[in-house]
Amino acid sequence: MSRALIIVDVQKDFCEGGSVPVKGGAGRAAAIAELVRRPDEQYAFVVATRDHHIDPGAHFSENPDFHDSFPVHCIVGSEGGEFHPDFAPAVDSGHIDEVVFKGAHSASKSGFEGFTQDGTTLSDWLRARDVTDIDVVGIATDHCVKATALDGARAGFTVQVLLDYTAGVAADTTRTALDELRRAGVALSGEPVVAT
Repeated sequence: MSRALIIVDVQKDFCEGGSVPVKGGAGRAAAIAELVRRPDEQYAFVVATRDHHIDPGAHFSENPDFHDSFPVHCIVGSEGGEFHPDFAPAVDSGHIDEVVFKGAHSASKSGFEGFTQDGTTLSDWLRARDVTDIDVVGIATDHCVKATALDGARAGFTVQVLLDYTAGVAADTTRTALDELRRAGVALSGEPVVAT
């Protein structure tokens, strides 16, 4: 058995000051950076996902519904698409084993819809390293974290969401997301930061 940590979309646009800010995102960025720097080696591998949009079609809208459509965010080459500055040093210092890019021409909320730079899917990357269990953290609990955890469970991994390291957009959608995750057999630990 091998365990991996999947860090979802800890990017500037999803934190305070970004184009689609999630309250508490910056605090989670710092907490996740501390988590991956711990010397206890609880994870065999650490993977970070990034929204990496070129033209995701209807996912971008001037009149977003904040469910399927959102304001423009995480455009390839934009400052908002970069990792949050409180998290980026963990990436730059080698604490992240791989980065998965998602959503070039689609919404692609789940990290399992993304690819490494050499075109490998997240699922194939994990299986090639005999990963069986994954912990999921990041932004946002009720959107991309949920989608990544659900797809991980569908792919046959044992999945846990570490809620202390997530931030949710809204209380009602976060509650709904947690119910959906429980029904799918995803383990939950801690409490998410949620906007009120």
